[in-house]
Amino acid sequence: MRVEEKLGCWFAHQPEEPRLSDICAYTVPETTVVTTDQWGIPSVAVIGEVDMACEADIRAALGAQLDRQPTGLVVDLTRVEFFGSTGIRLLVEVYTRAQEQGTALAVATGQRAVLRTLEMTLVDELFDVHPTVAHALTALRGAGFPVPRHSGTHL
Repeated sequence: MRVEEKLGCWFAHQPEEPRLSDICAYTVPETTVVTTDQWGIPSVAVIGEVDMACEADIRAALGAQLDRQPTGLVVDLTRVEFFGSTGIRLLVEVYTRAQEQGTALAVATGQRAVLRTLEMTLVDELFDVHPTVAHALTALRGAGFPVPRHSGTHL
């Protein structure tokens, strides 16, 4: 028996071959960048995926906050679903600029996709990685209670 015969029912119910434009329209999720300010500390939240398609928007938002010369900056990656080499490049750029101007940098994420990439590239050693934005803000403010740092044991 041929594969087509075994899967005849499946083949019979498949729609026509998708066009490339259809695939792109459904496989490229939207990424949102939101900037907030809490306790005088700016936070840039990225929601969705960090890839080349949204790199310019993320870079612009982070750059605008660093232009303000804040004492601290939180990069909120708690709702990021994909984080690859573009994300690493952006974080290294932000870290370098923050260091040059004396801005403390903290990253907030508990997402495995982000944590794993940061660990594999050793970028997690450049700055503090916190499980939540609240922890990152507290660390930057220098509050008294201990702030849990990311530990590779959860991966």
